[in-house]
Amino acid sequence: MDAIITQVQSLASNANEAGRKEVIGTLRNLQYAVETPNDTLNRFAGLNLQIAGARIGVDLGIFSALHESKQPLSVEALARKNGAAPELLDSPRLTSEGRNLRYLASVGQIKETSKDHFSSSSITATLADDNYQGGIHHFFDTVGPSIQELPDFLAATNYQNITESTKTPFNRAFDTELPAFVWFPSQPERFAHFQKVMTVQRAGAPIFISTFQFKKELGNFQGKPVFVDVGGGFGNQAMAVLEAFPELSGKLILQDLPQTLEHVPAIDGIQVMAHNFFEPQVVKVMIYLKELRCRTNIISGAKFYYLRNILHDWPDEKSVVILKNIISAMEPDSRILIDDKVLPNEKVHWQATQEDLTMMATLGSKERTVEQLRVLMDSAGLEVLDIVQYTTSLNDSIIVAVPK
Repeated sequence: MDAIITQVQSLASNANEAGRKEVIGTLRNLQYAVETPNDTLNRFAGLNLQIAGARIGVDLGIFSALHESKQPLSVEALARKNGAAPELLDSPRLTSEGRNLRYLASVGQIKETSKDHFSSSSITATLADDNYQGGIHHFFDTVGPSIQELPDFLAATNYQNITESTKTPFNRAFDTELPAFVWFPSQPERFAHFQKVMTVQRAGAPIFISTFQFKKELGNFQGKPVFVDVGGGFGNQAMAVLEAFPELSGKLILQDLPQTLEHVPAIDGIQVMAHNFFEPQVVKVMIYLKELRCRTNIISGAKFYYLRNILHDWPDEKSVVILKNIISAMEPDSRILIDDKVLPNEKVHWQATQEDLTMMATLGSKERTVEQLRVLMDSAGLEVLDIVQYTTSLNDSIIVAVPK
């Protein structure tokens, strides 16, 4: 068994991202194949508990303490660090803290080195990171209740498809008539957790400029700005473009809601602009005509209007509005770049199907197939020029679109 483990680890470490995902998928399928019915039932029984245990570990600072320590820590030492009640330290019995530590070790989130002593595992460093901790909070506190509501919601609606952003399991779970992204800003703590996980959601995975021929598509475009990151959050994608093409400094714009942008530090070379993508796009190129000796402006559209994981957050009707608001600002050489999953019609990867049902339960939206995407583009008055896939398992792709 040790030899097999070593061989698998070597295979994964020497593979590219697609190969590594294939190794993980093969191991996952192997686990399912060798499970007994009782094994399967026990695996299901613990699914909710794994993220609940992680949430407790985050709240108690367990992962951070173990990650920072060079030596294993005892239950007592960890209890002192997180301010546990004194009786937890005095009792010779296994405390609630000790029981949680034992559980976290059993599912690989930390490592048990000896009786009542624990250290960091390969996963602990991830769970000690503030942004990934935001993910634990987001998926437990906000996504979790929505998923719990999903079975009863579907039963109550006679298992109809969920297509409205205000009639979802999320709305029932949180007793609100607002779409999730309208409700979020009124929940600053939840919103902060969401923004944190968005910064690392695809950490380590390829990004669109790894495959998309950005400079070729840019051509000899001389306008300013070149790239408008619509609803771009913390600006990770805009920063990636700037890093790859530093000559575009000053020609990139990051747009999002004010409550998001207030958490974004100043980024050299990128203009930060408050904008709601449900309103007409305002970015135009302003050219000063010196020969007229006056401040006369010729207005024309930017080259690229980029939407990263925006349309999968909204049902078709809302997505059409978002796209039409951009069309109104475009010129003949402008392009809309839609960075989203484009699912195959069969054998979709489990991560993509997981995200699809999460979108349905929380937002009334979906991950779209090629056919669904083309129907959406046609409804918005857009023509798809190209679809460039840049990840294998999740089918992340760049859709290049222009007005018909």
